[in-house]
Amino acid sequence: MKYIIFFLAFCSMLKTNAQNEAWNITTTENKEYTGIAIANGRIGMLTSPDPFQIQHVVLNNVYDVDPELKVSQIVHGMNFGNLDVFIDGEQITAANISNWKQNMNMKEAAFTTSFSFKNKAEISYTIYALRNVPYTGYIDINIDAKKKIDVKVTGKIETPKEFKKPTHKYEVLKDMETTMPILQSVAETPFGKHTVSTSATFIWHAINSSRENERPELIEKVASDYTNTLTFNKTVTPDQPLAFVWTAAECTTQDFNDPKSESERMVIYNLLNTKDVLLAQHQKLWDSLWEGDIVIEGDLKSQQDVRLALYHLYAFGRGDSDLSIAPMGLSLQTPYNGHIFWDTELWMFPPLLVFNQDIARSLVNYRSDRLTPAMERAKNYGYDGAMFPWESDDTGEEATPPFALTGPFEHHITADIAIAFWNYYRVTQNEKWLADKGYPLLKEVADFWVSRSERNVDGSYSINNVVGANEYAANIDDNAFTNGAAITALRYAGLAAAKLNLEPNPAWENVANNIVIHKFEDGTTKENKTYSGAIIKQADVNLLSFPLNIVNDKEDILKDLKYYEPKLSKKGPAMGKSIFAVLYARAGDVDKAYSLYKESYEPNQQKPFGALSEVATSNFSYFATGAGGMLQTVLFGFGGLDFTEEGIVQKNPILPKQWKSLTIKGVGPDKKTYRIDR
Repeated sequence: MKYIIFFLAFCSMLKTNAQNEAWNITTTENKEYTGIAIANGRIGMLTSPDPFQIQHVVLNNVYDVDPELKVSQIVHGMNFGNLDVFIDGEQITAANISNWKQNMNMKEAAFTTSFSFKNKAEISYTIYALRNVPYTGYIDINIDAKKKIDVKVTGKIETPKEFKKPTHKYEVLKDMETTMPILQSVAETPFGKHTVSTSATFIWHAINSSRENERPELIEKVASDYTNTLTFNKTVTPDQPLAFVWTAAECTTQDFNDPKSESERMVIYNLLNTKDVLLAQHQKLWDSLWEGDIVIEGDLKSQQDVRLALYHLYAFGRGDSDLSIAPMGLSLQTPYNGHIFWDTELWMFPPLLVFNQDIARSLVNYRSDRLTPAMERAKNYGYDGAMFPWESDDTGEEATPPFALTGPFEHHITADIAIAFWNYYRVTQNEKWLADKGYPLLKEVADFWVSRSERNVDGSYSINNVVGANEYAANIDDNAFTNGAAITALRYAGLAAAKLNLEPNPAWENVANNIVIHKFEDGTTKENKTYSGAIIKQADVNLLSFPLNIVNDKEDILKDLKYYEPKLSKKGPAMGKSIFAVLYARAGDVDKAYSLYKESYEPNQQKPFGALSEVATSNFSYFATGAGGMLQTVLFGFGGLDFTEEGIVQKNPILPKQWKSLTIKGVGPDKKTYRIDR
């Protein structure tokens, strides 16, 4: 009997270890390093291999305008994530530590670094972007001494050199017996659009904040015009580890009338709550997010990759923000300046709509909140309705650099937004939202496409002089995807009107039924009216099969697939092949689908965590658009899910031979579970 019990315990241990591996990505290699974004939908921190360092802080929806470049850029804020730590007078650096290890815990949204400092101490720290206090970062640090050591810790607020008028202060606020030491820096963004305030403090878990006499002495020093520091010293012995937190809040005039006071209040909130309380709230919110999950049995690499993709989409969005997600999320300012593209609606939005209708609602509300400037833009270019910008920022006006032809000509974005709107209604069946926000936008988009299309002598309609999804071809007529997306948007506007018992514009149906989709003689869909076989940047024609379902005959789908797959540029973005993978999976060719699924993202993974870059030759992290593409292969290809008038349904799932099972949890408002077994 005892052998059976031992065997069962051993099996249970193996199962637990496998589950832990599925949620954690660990590395001990830091020679080639692309960081991971630790984010909560409001701020993002990009990790670093160097001890007690982060690369930068990104502030969501906080833009500044460069008058020379003439474009807005999302702001890299003050960096509050770097500390200087000394043991016995020697600063800890990458050069004098050993046993370095980092772990990304996706389930807890926690990033831990650990290492040894000579024969003196074992050190670890965990970085959180608190989901519950979303303008704050929280760095939980533990120093376990092997012998008696003297520790000196300096927390820093580092203001970027480009910022204007930096001011710094330190004061100990007091209310009755409670004392609250606050370090603070305030400055203007590089071109003066916003004021940024960052407040920070240390927290010692064993010391109540009211017992000021027990707190280590804190010494402020303005180290430079751009660096404000706060330092303490502590003797640490082997029997009493040093456990403390460095926490900071960063607020701006984009979100607060008084960011200075609000950043102080948020730090005080963290200071006067225990670590257990704060992290339990953070974890509860992440547990709720992870109700929407993908479980892959039999392929640990795919499981980790999929979870990392889902983690980033959840980390970059919030259901309470009415904000969207940029291609690089909250990991980087460049490329693309933190602007919002079609990447959101066509690539990231569908997986989020499957799992988290709150975040999905924020993404569509971001567009409805900017309907008025889109209507102004249409009028300024001689069209009716609403014409959304190719690149959008906080204003909702066109934010594309003037030299880029995508700004004035890549109009399919306006249809992409409408498609996302109708899909949101299909899944949620929220008629109040449809009446208040959905239909007003769908109507204006449909009116735009009626005015944007041109009637030909045979009664058909063309959409001329555009840049399509294949951006290698500029100023062409009748781009396949642009025309297909316009057809779909026009039809969805009609469906929305019918749902609300409203009278649709009869021109919507007439134009939709007569927009031209050009074909080669053998029936293959042409990328544009004059297309003759050139290399394409990314999926274009094939989007008519998925997600548009305009080319829906299996023979025609395969004909387009076989023609355009060799045309995809090797220098194109990550998500292109994911569309091909979905279509092959739906056609029943699971081996081809799995091969393309891996090709759609693995070449773009960067060491050591597998962060996605846009193209294989770059190392910018994290390309959320590519994450959306690879997740769509799993959900809509292998998983067989589909958006329909009845909501999310499953049709013909198919399992790669490399996987034992695929489970999709938390689907739709009813949180359904779909499982596919071998």
